[in-house]
Amino acid sequence: MKILNLTQHKASDEQVAAGVVDLGETQKKELSKLLTFDHLPSETEMCTRAIQIAQIAYEEWAMRAMIGGAPFFMSHLEDALKVRAIAPLYAFSRRESREEKMEDGSIKKSSVFRHLGFVPAK
Repeated sequence: MKILNLTQHKASDEQVAAGVVDLGETQKKELSKLLTFDHLPSETEMCTRAIQIAQIAYEEWAMRAMIGGAPFFMSHLEDALKVRAIAPLYAFSRRESREEKMEDGSIKKSSVFRHLGFVPAK
Protein backbone atom coordinates (compact mmCIF):
# COMPACT_ATOMS: atom_id res chain seq x y z
CA MET A 1 0.00 0.00 0.00
CA LYS A 2 1.47 3.33 -1.02
CA ILE A 3 2.48 6.08 1.38
CA LEU A 4 2.03 9.52 -0.16
CA ASN A 5 4.92 11.91 0.52
CA LEU A 6 3.47 15.13 1.95
CA THR A 7 6.83 16.65 2.93
CA GLN A 8 8.89 19.23 1.08
CA HIS A 9 11.66 16.69 0.50
CA LYS A 10 11.97 14.10 -2.22
CA ALA A 11 11.59 10.58 -0.85
CA SER A 12 14.90 8.78 -0.31
CA ASP A 13 15.63 5.53 -2.13
CA GLU A 14 15.02 3.68 1.15
CA GLN A 15 11.64 5.39 1.57
CA VAL A 16 10.64 4.61 -2.01
CA ALA A 17 11.54 0.97 -1.37
CA ALA A 18 9.22 1.11 1.68
CA GLY A 19 6.31 2.33 -0.49
CA VAL A 20 6.62 6.13 -0.40
CA VAL A 21 5.42 7.89 -3.54
CA ASP A 22 6.24 11.51 -4.39
CA LEU A 23 3.65 13.89 -5.80
CA GLY A 24 3.83 15.10 -9.38
CA GLU A 25 5.64 18.37 -10.05
CA THR A 26 2.56 20.62 -10.08
CA GLN A 27 1.13 19.18 -6.88
CA LYS A 28 4.57 19.26 -5.23
CA LYS A 29 4.81 23.01 -5.88
CA GLU A 30 1.36 23.56 -4.39
CA LEU A 31 2.26 21.41 -1.37
CA SER A 32 5.46 23.38 -0.84
CA LYS A 33 3.50 26.66 -0.80
CA LEU A 34 1.03 25.24 1.72
CA LEU A 35 3.78 23.91 4.01
CA THR A 36 5.83 27.13 3.98
CA PHE A 37 5.01 29.83 6.52
CA ASP A 38 6.76 33.19 6.03
CA HIS A 39 4.79 34.88 8.80
CA LEU A 40 3.17 33.99 12.10
CA PRO A 41 0.07 32.00 11.03
CA SER A 42 -3.36 32.23 12.60
CA GLU A 43 -5.24 29.17 13.76
CA THR A 44 -7.64 29.65 10.85
CA GLU A 45 -4.83 29.79 8.30
CA MET A 46 -3.25 26.60 9.65
CA CYS A 47 -6.59 24.76 9.58
CA THR A 48 -7.30 25.96 6.05
CA ARG A 49 -3.89 24.91 4.77
CA ALA A 50 -4.13 21.52 6.48
CA ILE A 51 -7.49 20.88 4.84
CA GLN A 52 -6.06 21.83 1.43
CA ILE A 53 -3.14 19.42 1.88
CA ALA A 54 -5.46 16.65 3.03
CA GLN A 55 -7.56 17.25 -0.07
CA ILE A 56 -4.49 16.71 -2.25
CA ALA A 57 -3.90 13.37 -0.51
CA TYR A 58 -7.57 12.43 -0.82
CA GLU A 59 -7.53 13.14 -4.57
CA GLU A 60 -4.50 10.82 -4.84
CA TRP A 61 -6.49 8.03 -3.15
CA ALA A 62 -3.93 7.91 -0.35
CA MET A 63 -4.65 5.80 2.69
CA ARG A 64 -1.34 6.68 4.37
CA ALA A 65 0.79 9.82 4.15
CA MET A 66 4.31 10.64 5.29
CA ILE A 67 4.26 14.08 6.89
CA GLY A 68 6.86 16.43 8.32
CA GLY A 69 7.60 20.10 8.55
CA ALA A 70 6.91 22.90 10.99
CA PRO A 71 6.08 21.25 14.33
CA PHE A 72 3.43 23.87 15.12
CA PHE A 73 1.52 22.80 11.99
CA MET A 74 1.73 19.01 12.15
CA SER A 75 -1.16 18.47 14.59
CA HIS A 76 -3.44 20.42 12.24
CA LEU A 77 -2.31 18.30 9.31
CA GLU A 78 -2.70 15.08 11.29
CA ASP A 79 -6.29 16.01 12.16
CA ALA A 80 -7.20 16.99 8.59
CA LEU A 81 -5.82 13.71 7.23
CA LYS A 82 -7.58 11.60 9.85
CA VAL A 83 -10.94 13.18 8.95
CA ARG A 84 -10.42 11.71 5.47
CA ALA A 85 -9.34 8.32 6.87
CA ILE A 86 -5.72 8.90 5.80
CA ALA A 87 -3.18 7.67 8.34
CA PRO A 88 -0.44 10.24 9.03
CA LEU A 89 3.05 8.76 9.46
CA TYR A 90 6.39 10.24 10.48
CA ALA A 91 9.59 8.89 8.98
CA PHE A 92 12.07 7.47 11.48
CA SER A 93 15.73 7.63 10.56
CA ARG A 94 19.09 7.15 12.22
CA ARG A 95 21.86 9.69 11.76
CA GLU A 96 25.21 8.17 10.85
CA SER A 97 28.04 10.67 11.30
CA ARG A 98 31.41 10.30 9.64
CA GLU A 99 34.61 12.23 10.13
CA GLU A 100 37.25 12.51 7.44
CA LYS A 101 40.68 13.99 7.97
CA MET A 102 41.53 16.40 5.17
CA GLU A 103 44.97 16.97 3.64
CA ASP A 104 45.32 20.28 5.48
CA GLY A 105 44.71 18.54 8.83
CA SER A 106 41.17 19.80 9.26
CA ILE A 107 38.31 17.42 9.93
CA LYS A 108 35.30 17.22 7.63
CA LYS A 109 32.18 15.90 9.34
CA SER A 110 29.18 14.66 7.37
CA SER A 111 25.93 13.00 8.31
CA VAL A 112 23.82 10.48 6.45
CA PHE A 113 20.27 9.74 7.55
CA ARG A 114 19.20 6.10 7.17
CA HIS A 115 15.46 5.48 6.92
CA LEU A 116 14.40 2.74 9.36
CA GLY A 117 10.62 2.89 9.25
CA PHE A 118 7.55 4.93 10.17
CA VAL A 119 5.97 6.10 13.38
CA PRO A 120 2.19 6.55 13.21
CA ALA A 121 0.80 9.81 14.54
CA LYS A 122 -1.16 9.45 17.75
